Amino acid sequence: MRPVSLMELVLCSISQHRKHSGNSAAARIAEDYAVRASRFQPTSSQILASEQALLAFTSRTSRRATAPLLLCDSRGDLVSSEELAQYLRGLRDSGAQRLFFAIGPADGWSPAALARADRTISFGRMTLPHELARVVLAEQVYRALTILAGHPYHCGH
Repeated sequence: MRPVSLMELVLCSISQHRKHSGNSAAARIAEDYAVRASRFQPTSSQILASEQALLAFTSRTSRRATAPLLLCDSRGDLVSSEELAQYLRGLRDSGAQRLFFAIGPADGWSPAALARADRTISFGRMTLPHELARVVLAEQVYRALTILAGHPYHCGH
């Protein structure tokens, strides 16, 4: 059996209030889920000031190939937790070394960011505050990793 490769997951969020973004209760919850996810795959969080900073960050921190970028957007694909897990499995098993997730700017993603994205996903048609979207993203990444590991956290409903 071939060993599972480790793919680094980077949970990015755009916030013009970066100094205060890490101090809220929601930020602490999101970070807790990122730490939990790290037990399964290397996972980190990054708060950036702008979409341009995100695009520069994802291009400069890429390894041998451009890392996939998954944008969270209300117009993106509606996916289940299981589908997100299978997406991660496919990228990991294909040899991707890093995957960027991103919660976007308040006014939505630009055409340039959408063109750079490998995929967009939606948490539903409702608009969520950025801090809450960060929690949902981090929890769903953790849930997807527990699904792949066969961990009992995910009950399937």
